Amino acid sequence: MKIVIIGNGIGGITAARNIRKQSDHEILVISAESDYFFSRTALMYVYMGQMKFEHTQPYENWFWEKNRISLLNAYVKSVDFEKQTLHTANGQKISYDKLIIATGSVPKKIGLSGEGLKGVQSLYSKQDLELLEQNSGDVKEAVIVGGGLIGIELAEMLRSRNIKVSILSRENAYWNSVLPQEEAQMISRHIAEHHINLIANTELGKILDDGSGSVKGIITKKGAEIPCQLLLISIGVQPNINFLKNSALAINKGVLVNEFLETNITNVYALGDCAEFENPKLLHPPIEQLWYTAQMQGEALANTICGHRQTYRRGVWFNSAKFLDIEYQTYGCMFKQPLADEETFYWEHSSGRKAFRANFEKESGALRGFNFLGIRFNHPVANRWISEKRNIGLCIAELKKGVFDAEFSKQHHRKIADEFFRQFPAYAKTQKTNKLKFWM
Repeated sequence: MKIVIIGNGIGGITAARNIRKQSDHEILVISAESDYFFSRTALMYVYMGQMKFEHTQPYENWFWEKNRISLLNAYVKSVDFEKQTLHTANGQKISYDKLIIATGSVPKKIGLSGEGLKGVQSLYSKQDLELLEQNSGDVKEAVIVGGGLIGIELAEMLRSRNIKVSILSRENAYWNSVLPQEEAQMISRHIAEHHINLIANTELGKILDDGSGSVKGIITKKGAEIPCQLLLISIGVQPNINFLKNSALAINKGVLVNEFLETNITNVYALGDCAEFENPKLLHPPIEQLWYTAQMQGEALANTICGHRQTYRRGVWFNSAKFLDIEYQTYGCMFKQPLADEETFYWEHSSGRKAFRANFEKESGALRGFNFLGIRFNHPVANRWISEKRNIGLCIAELKKGVFDAEFSKQHHRKIADEFFRQFPAYAKTQKTNKLKFWM
């Protein structure tokens, strides 16, 4: 059986590796972006001079031939699902018995005149990184439109080269569309400490041409003009599925799949950023654009293709990132505002560099989720507590079981517990004694 995978990101490669572990099927991975799988999250460190591009590749080049996984650098322009054949831009026809679509995402466009000017771009792919190297050579001032995790990475990258950076954010604080107000304000202050100009409650209105085809600045919707020689658009990504439009494949924003990652066409599957679940579970996004979820999907799909039919079960939501010097971890369904049946507890250290939030059910006290800023917490511990719906009072009492940081463990557990039980005294009754073990 011949299995063809379009896309060599974490989802497609995980599927390929796990299919190989379980079978002798012929496997072909096609990618127009790069010859070999690489860690997309490491691109910023290549730009900052902390590693070379080849260091972003988790496997040696000989790995693929040794494991009989064929690689092809080509762009798939269309798929004939009836004949089970792919057509590439250079005229190749490639047949398949089973097809996995793992084409990832592409950056969203801003939709303004001037978006095609030299110096206006996004950052997602290897080619985007190469373009950024070209565009930022003599740049003194840059503007980033949009926030989020990519926006802050871009700001850090540019500041590493002493480029003056302004960020336009629609929200009143950084990433406030996702982060609760307190966390967003904390990150906003930290951004200012790094000499990055965060302009809140502001949107891009116009892109200015210098007369020779390059960007020279922008005008906000409020009328303010900001000079720049580099404009980076960071307003999110969308599934990379344009080549599948007007085909028999069912698509919405992404390729529609069921819980087995099957599409409406037999022997065709989709996973990762380009897949959209037809019936997502309550509070789960229909498109899951995270590294670890794509990896889990690849593992589940490999089992199904190899005859061990398996549904994809994401489990407890998790994500991690870094806002300059502040590490961020989130576990469970943590939203900008707590749900109607939830209570929320927030603690912030006086330094403004560490914060902790827990959401829990009002009636039962069952833990719903955590946010950590500047605090490293053990994933298995958080996952277990949320899955077990452990009482929030017990979680606060045993917080030290999951915290990595010895310094934090020694200094701040009691402060968190004191403040929590002051705000929610009823949960102190869940403890056998008011002298909690970690106080000693």
